[in-house]
Amino acid sequence: MPSNAVVLLDNGAHTIKAGLSSAVGSNPRIIYNAAIRSKGDNRLYIGHEFDKCQDYASLSYRLSFERGYLTDWDVQKAVWDNLFGPEAFSLDFESHSLLVTEPPFNFHSIQEKYDQLVFEEYEFASYLRCPAASLAPYGSLFSPSDNPPYLSYPECSLIVDSGFSFTHVIPIMQGSIVWSGVRRIDIGGKLLTNHLSTLVSFRQWNMLDQIHIVNEVKEKCCYVSSSFPTDLERCRLGGNVNGITLEYILPDFSRNRHGYVRGRPAPTVTPTVNLGCGEPVHIAQDTNSQSGRQPDGVTETVRHDGVEISYEAPPPSDSDQILYMSNERFTVPELIFNPNDIGLEQSGLPHAINDSISSLPLDLQGMFWANIGLIGGNVRFEGFGRRLRRELRALAPVEYGVGIYESTEPTMQAYKSAHALANSDYYNSLVVTREEYNEGGSNACRRKFRDFDWDPIKEKNAASRSTRKDRLDLKELDDSEGVRSEDEVVPKAPRSLPRKRQRTGSTRPKRDLPRGK
Repeated sequence: MPSNAVVLLDNGAHTIKAGLSSAVGSNPRIIYNAAIRSKGDNRLYIGHEFDKCQDYASLSYRLSFERGYLTDWDVQKAVWDNLFGPEAFSLDFESHSLLVTEPPFNFHSIQEKYDQLVFEEYEFASYLRCPAASLAPYGSLFSPSDNPPYLSYPECSLIVDSGFSFTHVIPIMQGSIVWSGVRRIDIGGKLLTNHLSTLVSFRQWNMLDQIHIVNEVKEKCCYVSSSFPTDLERCRLGGNVNGITLEYILPDFSRNRHGYVRGRPAPTVTPTVNLGCGEPVHIAQDTNSQSGRQPDGVTETVRHDGVEISYEAPPPSDSDQILYMSNERFTVPELIFNPNDIGLEQSGLPHAINDSISSLPLDLQGMFWANIGLIGGNVRFEGFGRRLRRELRALAPVEYGVGIYESTEPTMQAYKSAHALANSDYYNSLVVTREEYNEGGSNACRRKFRDFDWDPIKEKNAASRSTRKDRLDLKELDDSEGVRSEDEVVPKAPRSLPRKRQRTGSTRPKRDLPRGK
């Protein structure tokens, strides 16, 4: 067990999953990682204060992350101050350790800022900084319920982390990331929400400034199609007969009514969504309906800071604002599999996985194909794992089996893995203490937290040295075999070209005239 209590921060670009290793269970506290201003009540909410907001109609966000990297440290520090303060955890920093996640391929300048903030500003006793996917070996993603995680975790696995900004494909071998095989797709939850907002604004309601509501619509209505052309043809039919079109009743904050789906086809499993204001929301379904559709009275349960709030949606009225979701339900998540639909010249997720595994050692590729784990908020789309398994089966070699492991709570998987690591004896060997930082600075963290080498000058020099060495080896090999090298085959040009003879007058040669007798 670690000597100090560990503060766990899955520091995502959209939300932070925070908790303590000493807490019973592994349910984190979910807060927004942003400063949000509500135009309805003209208030500024930072982090967990957003739970007090009552009007989500028009919100303006100041995010701490932009394009997947932490850029606004003022917002990030304000969010952490509220989280560590008396309103939340009320921490004594000198007696606590910190475990915080960071995005893959993070820049050294950002990592140094992490180190300075943790040790010089907050003065934690120790801390560990790592990508969320690297925590997978300590979790239960690949583990049966009756075995401890560390006994059943495969030596070679592939983690698909589809989050707010990017989708990463990260191979892990013996608990360490194989950085040469990491692939990134510039498709995340933020892009999908913005794309849905654009589609809805051009077709129905202007919702360009109502991102929070659009995000709820995306999480409640969208799914991954198993046959995209077929579903697209079905949408050409009327909305009452195609079986795809849904009616989403937009929220009415004047009556404190949340948005809900009316006429949803009854799914086979209970869906789980996240409204962004608490823990995941479970929607109760009436699967015994004769028509196979959900009744108008929908009971939803929202959890705010551990308190469950249940409400029943009122019957429809003439004043309801209805958002019709047709082909938007599956064309938006389709971008993860086909980014070319919006002109993004990148391969989709199945081809990125295939390219990542192809770059790994040949004798180990079968193990990576058989152990593919899915984490992140975007993998919660209905049909995501089924569609990915089908496309990977077409790309994988015939002799290899394709195994997809899905978590019941993919957004919590990184936090649960961090909770398991923090309560193990192995944690103390991974952290950097404050004494080590005072002695070596950020170099101590860089030596302890192995990461991808981002120095472009070193890479350029290494590439030039490698090319020059290959040329020397080729010349020695050609000389030893009695064959001219490339430099000897090509004739060298003379230093100066010979001057042409200057001629005057006509260039035609003169004929000798016959002499007279």
